[in-house]
Amino acid sequence: MPQGQAQSGFTLIELMVAMLLGLIVIAGVTSIFLANQRVYRTNTALGDVQDSARVAFEMMARDIRDAGLTGCNSTPATLRLSNLLKNGPTAGGTAWWADWNNSVHGYDGSGATSDPALSGMTITPVASTDSIQLIGAVDSGVTVATDTETSGVITTNESSPGLVTGDVGLVCDPDHSTLVQFTSVSGNSLTHAINTGSPGNCSQGLGYPAVCTDTGNSYTFQPNAQIAKLSAVDWYIGSQTIAGATVDSLYRVDLENKAGVPTPTTQEMVRNVTNMQIQYHVSGANSFVDAGSVPSASWGSVDAVQVTFTLQSTDQRAGTNTKPLVRTFTATTSIRNRVTVL
Repeated sequence: MPQGQAQSGFTLIELMVAMLLGLIVIAGVTSIFLANQRVYRTNTALGDVQDSARVAFEMMARDIRDAGLTGCNSTPATLRLSNLLKNGPTAGGTAWWADWNNSVHGYDGSGATSDPALSGMTITPVASTDSIQLIGAVDSGVTVATDTETSGVITTNESSPGLVTGDVGLVCDPDHSTLVQFTSVSGNSLTHAINTGSPGNCSQGLGYPAVCTDTGNSYTFQPNAQIAKLSAVDWYIGSQTIAGATVDSLYRVDLENKAGVPTPTTQEMVRNVTNMQIQYHVSGANSFVDAGSVPSASWGSVDAVQVTFTLQSTDQRAGTNTKPLVRTFTATTSIRNRVTVL
């Protein structure tokens, strides 16, 4: 009898088992890949959110720390400040940035109706978010060489003081500080004339207290008195439409010199900041409170600010349920010239 030939190849069952095992391996590899992709996506989004929070706190903290700073005696209880700006309170003006009482001033759930700095801004505030005004001096390292009161001209020791016509500055010595607009700047010569410029000065006299007459309260700053540029900012959460989507961001209103006129201007600082809540510590108190709980007469005693940001990731599907990753961060910043050192 002829012998049967040996079987070769796979049986159908063996082929199906091999295919099943292959599918299981592929499914496992795919599952691991998708899991790793999600972890990577989440970690990237978390890093994005943390970096944004770090930048937001760092930039805002600089303004908070320097609030109320004049360059000389900045302690609110003993501060002697002469305000010569025509839009300031001495002359009956109401501009928020020209009022030193707004060195630190907060607003709850601001909106454009409660924070005067935000009135008329093209980037509207987000409802139920807070805002804060901060006014101080930017240390420019500029000092007085001569002060000729009769002509309203101050010369500086520096050949290039870094100031231009229209800048608002603080001139100070141990006696007092004077807030004034430099109506003309030429080299190291700073003129603070009256009846010119915008907003202009209500007096040529730099003495304390301010008297809004042409000659005013005469005073001559001695050599090496300090000169610093005014910094007036407002931080808030604003909303705009980008590529058809509503985007919330942290904004900073800054006082910019535009053709010789100090003009509040809005700038986007950090995108995807959806909420900002701010609380304040009044000297001698044992807790932080909302702006609405700070008595109007106590803003000069605020010595620390606690800011809480809520941020979301740029990746709209990085969180759970394919939504943006959302995190909340809190930081506290002390106001340098108001902290009591024991």
